[in-house]
Amino acid sequence: MWRGIKNWFDPRELRSVGTTPDYRFSLANERTFLAWLRTGLALVAGGLAAAQFLPRLPLPHLREAIAVALLLLGGAVAIRAVDHWARTERAIRLGRELPASRFPAVLALIVGLGALLLVAAVLLGAVN
Repeated sequence: MWRGIKNWFDPRELRSVGTTPDYRFSLANERTFLAWLRTGLALVAGGLAAAQFLPRLPLPHLREAIAVALLLLGGAVAIRAVDHWARTERAIRLGRELPASRFPAVLALIVGLGALLLVAAVLLGAVN
């Protein structure tokens, strides 16, 4: 585990394996990483916005729960992005199959379920 984290911060370690790939593949991997990082930042911004600007909701502490969930999800996306970038770069350099990831599907399910829960909260507030 720590060796994998070390690869995030030490480009020499990452470049010491395999052969230098066509730069377009590395740049595409970097663009994907940056897209995931933007997603994480958007979730963090949404969490901060929820904490500051959402009115009190019908369920106690729902606003805070939404904010904390978005902040944690944004942090998880950022950490997952750098890990996936390093693993993909290593696979490219070694000529191996790219690492599979369930994370996009998990993230989509979490966001979808969160949206459904918020719809229920809004409807519950409209009834009261």
